[in-house]
Amino acid sequence: MPHLTVEYSANLDGRTDLGHLCEALLETLLQTGLFEIGAIRVRALRADHFAIADRLAENGFIDLVLRIGTGRTDEEKKRTGEALFACATDVLGPLFETPHFALSLEIREIDPALSWKKNAIHPRLRGK
Repeated sequence: MPHLTVEYSANLDGRTDLGHLCEALLETLLQTGLFEIGAIRVRALRADHFAIADRLAENGFIDLVLRIGTGRTDEEKKRTGEALFACATDVLGPLFETPHFALSLEIREIDPALSWKKNAIHPRLRGK
């Protein structure tokens, strides 16, 4: 962990660079110093069907959900959330120039007793 999901309304295609957003968010997670590189995943999932607020066709959204393992302090989680939100706000700046865009972020901690993982990337990046 961490796994960051970028869920976005389909009407944002062509209005923003989701690949660039994913890369920028990954770099931001690395810069926190809290997460091992081999554990980080950032993925964008398009929502083809959605209804937003007053149902104007121009209304769009991006919802960020960061799932992390336990072991970080509240201050570390808050700092991470603030960094991610600032990054997304910067990258998505042009979307905020219209009254039709909403951005949200939530951090969720995963119960280690209910989480299973197998990662062949870690050994390679750790040099083992």
